[in-house]
Amino acid sequence: MPLTLVSSQRLFEGWQKRYSHQAQSTACDMTFSIYLPPQTAQGKKVPVLYWLSGLTCSDENFSTKAGAQRVAAELGMALVIPDTSPRGDDVADDAAYDLGKGAGFYLNATQEPWRAHFRMYDYIVKELPELIEAHFPVTEQRAISGHSMGGHGALTIGLKNPERYTSISAFSPICNPCSCPWGEKAFAAYLGEARQDWEQYDATLLLEKLGVALPIKISQGSEDSFLKEQLKPEALLAAARRVEVEVDYQLCEGYDHSYYFISTFIEAHLRFHHAHLLAG
Repeated sequence: MPLTLVSSQRLFEGWQKRYSHQAQSTACDMTFSIYLPPQTAQGKKVPVLYWLSGLTCSDENFSTKAGAQRVAAELGMALVIPDTSPRGDDVADDAAYDLGKGAGFYLNATQEPWRAHFRMYDYIVKELPELIEAHFPVTEQRAISGHSMGGHGALTIGLKNPERYTSISAFSPICNPCSCPWGEKAFAAYLGEARQDWEQYDATLLLEKLGVALPIKISQGSEDSFLKEQLKPEALLAAARRVEVEVDYQLCEGYDHSYYFISTFIEAHLRFHHAHLLAG
């Protein structure tokens, strides 16, 4: 599958690049960003952290705001940042920020008008890694992380595919989307009104059903305005206790939902993943 280079910048002796390509899973052009650390210029293959961003974001938010490249360069880790939804004039959309473009929720939609393009689960789990591993000097060792809606994506994708990843982490994840306004709205639109069809994309319910075969790290700001109504980490932690699964959960006093929070703690997350990528 050919790639089109959109932009390229030198950064911490590595390269921050942006590409577009025609995606089969979403039936449209998709864009992703990738940071290639300096080790790749020395002929080495490196492991990959996949980062999934939140509502209203694109592939550029994390690469420009999180400050992750310095540590990724030190550790020898590639960063792959996909877009949060399909894009294009033919792609269905909604006037609200929490549905449609920028709000793919990392699932495979089954309802009209969404199902033709909104297949972000297949794109993240299958198509994008195959593309990355075919075109770049990376290994098949993968970790997955994300923020808010992307934290939901990282948790659900990691829990359902433990053989594909070494570790999972999340900032401010939507932990129980079947029971919060963001999730209920998106799931009803993308998946239909049958709530049993929603459960395959709910981290709390998946954790209780599947257990976990991977290390999980979660950071959550105490002053996050979405904490109580939308994110509900207490539901996930209660499920973890019921199935006797350990989750490395950090409540960060005074921090909110923003990239200021992410940039403060991203180094700890990268080092967490690096340790497990090395062990794997």
